Amino acid sequence: MINGLLGKKIGMSQVYAADGQRIPVTVLEAGPCTILQKKTADSDGYEAVQLGFGAKKTHRTNKPAMGHFKKAGKGAFAHIREFSSDADCQIGDEVTCGMFKPGDRIDVTGTSKGKGFQGVMKRWGFAGGRASHGSMFKRGPGSIGQSAWPSKVFKGKKMAGQMGNIRVTTQNLIVVDVRPEQNLILVRGAVPGPKNGLVVIRKGIKA
Repeated sequence: MINGLLGKKIGMSQVYAADGQRIPVTVLEAGPCTILQKKTADSDGYEAVQLGFGAKKTHRTNKPAMGHFKKAGKGAFAHIREFSSDADCQIGDEVTCGMFKPGDRIDVTGTSKGKGFQGVMKRWGFAGGRASHGSMFKRGPGSIGQSAWPSKVFKGKKMAGQMGNIRVTTQNLIVVDVRPEQNLILVRGAVPGPKNGLVVIRKGIKA
């Protein structure tokens, strides 16, 4: 069994359950992914497969990468990731979203949207200060350290700075529907990242 596959976030929509309940879903294009390399306990010390996803123009791919892709015989790929696996598979085989079924619990990893340099109120949810009577405080962070001792600001202090654009994993999402003919998975709720952003879909570790 291969632990997961690669895909991209299409966007959000909604579906209706049999009882009429409206369910917000995120539509993911999951696969098909091609097995590019197989790692075994004998040669590498662990069992895993390397998957490729997303077509890439061959003239934009360097020769070492093309030599690696050539073994699978499916062209070049834009994204490569490794997944644990104990399945009996071969290089060149395809992995599709058919490995999931409605009701499964999955973990989805993506890169969150970058929001630039933000203040403490937006970044950390600070309440801010009073905005009246010339307080000159409003959206400021307030005191950040001590003077006599330790005469420094401790590492990890919540302050203004770059927000977003980090690797985020949302766990235990429920698969609402799987459409193998369209390579689509409908997942209840939101997943990290922008539209058309790369996502890694794995079987839920808490399922």
